[in-house]
Amino acid sequence: MSTDAVTMDKIVSLCRRRGFVFPSSEIYGGLGSTYDYGHYGVLTKNNIRSRWFDSLVQERDDIVALDSAVILNPLVWQASGHVEGFTDPLVDCRTCKLRFRGDRLEDSQCGRKPSKKPGETSDCDLTEARQFNLMFETSVGALVEGGSKAYLRPETAQGIFINFKNVLQLARRRPPFGIAQVGKSFRNEITPGNFLFRLREFEQMEMEFFVPPDDATRWHEYWIEARVAWYRELGLRESHLRVREHGPEERSHYSLATSDIEYLYPIGWSELEGVANRGDYDLRAHTEGSGTKLEYVDPDGARYMPYVIEPAVSIDRILLALLVDAYDEEVVEERERTVLRLHPVVAPVKAAILPLISKDSAGMVEPARKLYEELRRHHLVEYDDGGNIGRRYRRQDEIGTPWAFTIDDVTLEDGTVTVRDRDSLAQERLPLEGVRAWLDDALERPWSR
Repeated sequence: MSTDAVTMDKIVSLCRRRGFVFPSSEIYGGLGSTYDYGHYGVLTKNNIRSRWFDSLVQERDDIVALDSAVILNPLVWQASGHVEGFTDPLVDCRTCKLRFRGDRLEDSQCGRKPSKKPGETSDCDLTEARQFNLMFETSVGALVEGGSKAYLRPETAQGIFINFKNVLQLARRRPPFGIAQVGKSFRNEITPGNFLFRLREFEQMEMEFFVPPDDATRWHEYWIEARVAWYRELGLRESHLRVREHGPEERSHYSLATSDIEYLYPIGWSELEGVANRGDYDLRAHTEGSGTKLEYVDPDGARYMPYVIEPAVSIDRILLALLVDAYDEEVVEERERTVLRLHPVVAPVKAAILPLISKDSAGMVEPARKLYEELRRHHLVEYDDGGNIGRRYRRQDEIGTPWAFTIDDVTLEDGTVTVRDRDSLAQERLPLEGVRAWLDDALERPWSR
């Protein structure tokens, strides 16, 4: 299937049709660029999150976990530079009343028809660009008047930095070591959009890896390679992944070096994950802001402030990349088939159990339910008896279920079931009592599209 055939509209339609993602607050007209995840979306996100955590924490002995608060002391954001510097240039149009990012006018659409870029016609009346802080403000206290100003965190990283000393002492780690965290972040984006790509509320997975300063460049290269390899393991195509190094003019103020792992979305090559060498900026800023020394003392008594290598990504962007990469359309027996060729490790449902005939009198429901009850104790599986078997296969194809076990009249005769492969459509029969072992083994096998 060509890349051009996978449009954002098709992904949005599939997500809505199959219950992956819904517009949030829809019955009240929605709220721009906020979404709710349905059952299959939640399951897929859980699989992504679990695989990320396993690869960084469970399968390593040099990274520990953390879950910091969403609302931190506002002094944290002053010390980190977010209060002063976490801004985008904001431009208003007095004609169409829309707001745009001043540095991305070429990517925006004017609110007047026919759509043009802001500022292209004499009708446009744009204001001068002014800096707009992206942090959401809130108030801590029973009354707004008596409370103190606080912020919803725009990233999870600062919660890690302010806990550096706690982890260093209590987890008994020494550089190089990392702290990993998953949680919600909030950014009051001026122009969010492109479905799940840019949201005001999103879930981040960030890891701060603390290293001796002289080793920072080597570890930065290591984590770029490691993160690209992780995406390949999830099944993303090599041709749709690339690494782009930031030029000096686009690096954040804290960054000594940053590279983006980019994916070829329908909107073009865009950032999937960033891997930055943050130097010692954050630990130094919080040392100065709090008066607490955030440094490492080695066994010989030498002191230094570690440099930090940060791989940071949004689960929402990973999910979007996986859906785009897996989406396929083909014609099978003169019928169109839409299928999500998801890696089994991230597929929301691992297998479907289908009685060929759903009437109790046919005798297929009982063995199908029994098989379902056995498998669900070990894997996320689904029992489906709604509609004819072809329709049920198509439904499972669209949610990315790798295998379907069908109980039919032959099952009643010889105790075997049909297993259907989502990708190849090949079918084979196997003993009913061997299904659990077969599925266990199938989920461990290497997979490629």
